[in-house]
Amino acid sequence: MSTNEKVIAWVGGIFFMEHMQAHGLRPIRIPLIKPEALTFEDITERCGCVPDAVVYTDRSLPPPLLGVERFPCLTAFYCIDSHIHSWYPVYAGAFDLCAVSLRDHVDRFARELSPRRAIWLPPFAEDRYQPRQAEKDFDLLFVGTVNPETTPQRCDFLNRLGALCPGLAVRQGDFRELMPRAKVVLNIAERGDLNFRVFESLGCGSCLLTPGLAHGQDELFHDGEHFVSYTGDDEADCAAKVFELLADAPRRTMLAQAGLAQVNASHRPRQRAETFARLLRQGFDDDQSGQRLAAPHQARKAALRLLWLHWAENCGDAALAGRYLNEAKMLGARG
Repeated sequence: MSTNEKVIAWVGGIFFMEHMQAHGLRPIRIPLIKPEALTFEDITERCGCVPDAVVYTDRSLPPPLLGVERFPCLTAFYCIDSHIHSWYPVYAGAFDLCAVSLRDHVDRFARELSPRRAIWLPPFAEDRYQPRQAEKDFDLLFVGTVNPETTPQRCDFLNRLGALCPGLAVRQGDFRELMPRAKVVLNIAERGDLNFRVFESLGCGSCLLTPGLAHGQDELFHDGEHFVSYTGDDEADCAAKVFELLADAPRRTMLAQAGLAQVNASHRPRQRAETFARLLRQGFDDDQSGQRLAAPHQARKAALRLLWLHWAENCGDAALAGRYLNEAKMLGARG
């Protein structure tokens, strides 16, 4: 390890972790496959050393780091599912830095940290999503889970769209195998989020039909150049766009090529790693962890105590609930 290299405890998903080494940051992954509550001592033990920073990459689980506001190193939260979990900004306020995938939610996190410490880091296409030669045996394809219990809006929309588009195919399986077989790939964003599917579809070289979305979609891509958009939850508009695309093979090819080129130029893991590494380096340079430890935030302690009490009651695991409750009691005693 070079003298300038920083060790990062990388807790959660992989994402762009493998590209961090190029920026002098050596990640040691601590995977989360179920809800856990890890102290700094737990993390040090799993790393086999004392890390220079702890990064939590979103796994859409109950809060996994206990006492993060007291960690004696730089801390960062890579937040993806803020459209699902309303408590994320409160939890993020305990960290030194935060990168948020949904642009229009960044301000919520900046209010808990500061504009300099909370940035927009959009979704991306992993390198495994690449074009491949395949027979186009689907006119219109949606790949994903469709269940009236767990995805009722998606199920309802696909039923309505299927009545207008008999060629609609709904499949589950490997996106990389299925999407290249479609003349048109359909994206659905039930919660209006700019989802990873947009980037993954384009990364596979597909002609994409996706809802018009907020969260910076129109800053990263251009409708009619990189994909075609339809009005969300409007099956008539969606069907009309489908028939236009199916009737124009050259246009489909143009859109697919332009979308792929845009993803390759700006939206692969290496670009996100570069931005995230710059954020971490800024945190090291500004000694964000030292500032945090030197000036404990009393109001944040009170908010975190309520968060731990909530999860102690609602996590559904007695052992985990006990750890959350102990953390809440400690914060109350310190308060």
